[in-house]
Amino acid sequence: MESPAEGFFRAKREEAPAIARFVNEAYRGEASKKGWTTESDLLGGQRTDEREVSALIASPASMILCCCDREGLLGTIHILLCAGTAQFGMLAVRPSMQGKGTGKRLLREAEKVAVSIRGTKRAEMAVLTFRLELISFYERLGYARTGRFRDFPEDPRFGVPKVAGLRFEFLEKVLTA
Repeated sequence: MESPAEGFFRAKREEAPAIARFVNEAYRGEASKKGWTTESDLLGGQRTDEREVSALIASPASMILCCCDREGLLGTIHILLCAGTAQFGMLAVRPSMQGKGTGKRLLREAEKVAVSIRGTKRAEMAVLTFRLELISFYERLGYARTGRFRDFPEDPRFGVPKVAGLRFEFLEKVLTA
């Protein structure tokens, strides 16, 4: 995947294969074990596929925000804008660069984009309940636990659970301009 320059940019449809590979490697691939956000102990299989990423990029209410450095793709986040809320997902950072502020910068940029595009006032995300260190990370960035939960989908397109009782908890944050 060739980026226009170092920094942030909105993904284009032709970048879907590279983004799908990147996200799968960051979440569940062997390389993911080098970072602190791996799901490889909880889930096997893929996190996403080219078809899903392409559809997310093509949707008018959705985008994938990417950031690059000199080595290529550094991080991604999916932004779905609907009814005054930005739903964030698929936040992935190159495992060798995790813990260096990249995820925080990418999330902050996604918040700015959501506010600037549609005046969005609230952000929401779903995080696996077993990922307490990740929930704590988001809390430090101003996200609050809602007490709302959803079971992990029984669909191998999103991964194959390695532990019982997988579910998501929703976190939210009020966004300001």
